[in-house]
Amino acid sequence: MRVLVVGAGGVGSAFMSIASRREAYEHITIADIDPERAERAVSEAIETGALTDPGGQRLQSATVDASDENAVASLARQTGAQVVLNACDPRFNPPIFQGAFAAGCHYVDMAMHLSEPHPTQPYTKTGRRLGDAQFAQSPVWKNRGLMALVGMGVEPGFSDVAARYAADHLFSRIDEIGVRDGADLVVDGYDFAPTFSIWTTIEECLNPPVIYERDRGWFTTRPFSEPEVFTFPEGIGPIECVNVEHEEVILIPRWIDVQRVTFKYGLGREFIGVLKTLDKLDLVSTEPVEVRGVKVSPRDVVAAALPDPAELGEKMRGRTCAGTWVKGLGPDGEPREVYLYHLVDNDWSMNEYRHQAVVWQTAVMPAVAIELIASRTWFRPGVVGPEALPSEPFLDLLDAYGSEWEWLEYRDKAPLVTDQ
Repeated sequence: MRVLVVGAGGVGSAFMSIASRREAYEHITIADIDPERAERAVSEAIETGALTDPGGQRLQSATVDASDENAVASLARQTGAQVVLNACDPRFNPPIFQGAFAAGCHYVDMAMHLSEPHPTQPYTKTGRRLGDAQFAQSPVWKNRGLMALVGMGVEPGFSDVAARYAADHLFSRIDEIGVRDGADLVVDGYDFAPTFSIWTTIEECLNPPVIYERDRGWFTTRPFSEPEVFTFPEGIGPIECVNVEHEEVILIPRWIDVQRVTFKYGLGREFIGVLKTLDKLDLVSTEPVEVRGVKVSPRDVVAAALPDPAELGEKMRGRTCAGTWVKGLGPDGEPREVYLYHLVDNDWSMNEYRHQAVVWQTAVMPAVAIELIASRTWFRPGVVGPEALPSEPFLDLLDAYGSEWEWLEYRDKAPLVTDQ
């Protein structure tokens, strides 16, 4: 498989280091508007264990403006890409998505097209939901025999695959699927240092969260609503989690029969307080304001003032856990509660790949998915989510990447969740 990676930030660079070790990847080009960042991603991949490449042509860097659909399409053709991996902030999704289609490539992203709140009732009704514009294009992708695999990171991504596995193997009836994300990560030397893109974090945390219920469909609530304490495995322990807008709530009900779907993130009260303050000061706005004759987006200023998450690895300690909590009836008709999860220790990911745990965990999932696309094990024309595809090949291959997934049975044990 020949792949064009658009975006050489933390996740794109981590993908390069992971995929370059796999024989399924014949050629990888990583492109960014900053040529030095793309070149650095190639160098890091070679230094950290890429397969031997006597000709020096298997891994390449390039320059591209991700906001330019024609530039993305031109580079995809030039590199002979069969798959375009979107490793940019979701604000760049439309041109990358359309550029891949114009070039006749399959497409993979880790976050779907951005939503727009309902104009008059944002905290009760959905407006334009995450990915609506992509799903509207599914017929034309299908007609061309191309697959756009959307939401294929860790969350969304692994969490959706885990939901598919639970539906197929662990339950006869699913009442609720709740994706729960938590960590015990600490960044030494910083009072506030997000481990993922602050631009994306602001977008998903301050937008109205979406909830799905079978009898009601999709609806919204207020940011940080329905706090609960969720007990994460392997000693991470109880963390307060709150509703956050996320793709799984949009994707899972499309292909899995379920009564209710939620996404809750273990942000912590201090982190929530910072986000609320930024919101009050209107520093989350993407609309440019003029400062001494220069127009700049307040959100971009916030992002520029914070440390780059890709460069925090050596100062981080702890683990990140992403998973899917499922409740319902088991095959025997008895009540069942299971948490399927993937956990990464920052010391391990730094020692093995020189990438911090959060970006590595996100990047390994599309690496596995694209390898399955290469073998046609995963293929379904149109715009699809991970739960539309068989879970077993993905989970088996994820284990082969040296990053095993787990699941816990909670029948007859203390509950995972305590309401606040």
